[in-house]
Amino acid sequence: MPFEMLQNMFPDKTKDYVISVGEHDIVLVKDMKPGTDTKEIEKIATNIADTLSTEFYAKVSIGISTMVDNIKDLAKAYKEAQVALEVGKVFETEKNIVSYENLGIGRLIYQLPTTLCEMFLQEVFKKGGFESLDRETLQTIQAFFENNLNVSETSRKLFVHRNTLVYRLEKIRKLTGLDLREFEHAITFKVALMVKKYLSSKPAKL
Repeated sequence: MPFEMLQNMFPDKTKDYVISVGEHDIVLVKDMKPGTDTKEIEKIATNIADTLSTEFYAKVSIGISTMVDNIKDLAKAYKEAQVALEVGKVFETEKNIVSYENLGIGRLIYQLPTTLCEMFLQEVFKKGGFESLDRETLQTIQAFFENNLNVSETSRKLFVHRNTLVYRLEKIRKLTGLDLREFEHAITFKVALMVKKYLSSKPAKL
C-alpha cells in the first residue's frame, strides 16, 4: 500500500504525519527547518514520487503548499496543495510535482470566473484570428516564448531561417493584431493562451 510505504519513509511519528484522505489521496505533514527552500522540499517530493512510481507502477502527482508556522494553518496549507494539483493539471501538464508558490499567473487565471475569461479572449482576439492559427504557427509561438522573444535563438531551435520566422511572426500579427516581438503584445498573447487552456479544461464556473 502506498500509504504504508509513505509511513515507512517518514517513521518519526512525533514530527511527520502521514494521513490517508480517500482511496487515492495521501497527505504528508512534514516537519521542516525554518528557511528551508522550495528546491529542498521538491527534492523530498521527487524521492516520494520516484519510490511510489517504481513500487506500484502508478503515476504519482504531488502538490506542495507553502510552509506554515502554526498547526491552525494546516487547513490553509492543505487547500494550497490541492490548488497546486488542480492548477498543475491545467498549466503544468508535463510536471507531476507542483509547488503552490511557483504557480505564478496560472493561479490567478484559475481563480477567475469563466465569463470574465471569455470576455478577455473576445477583447484580445477581436478579429477572431486565433482560430485561424495552425498547429505549426502555435508551435512557433511556443518556441518564441520559450526563447525569451529572441528571433535568432528561436529560428536556431526551430531549424528555420531567420526570415522564415520573421514571416511567421508577421502572419500572426496580421491574423491577431498582436506583434509578438513587442513585449506588451507578447504578454497579452501568453495570458490569452493560458486563459484558453483553462477554459478548455473545465465546464463553466460562474
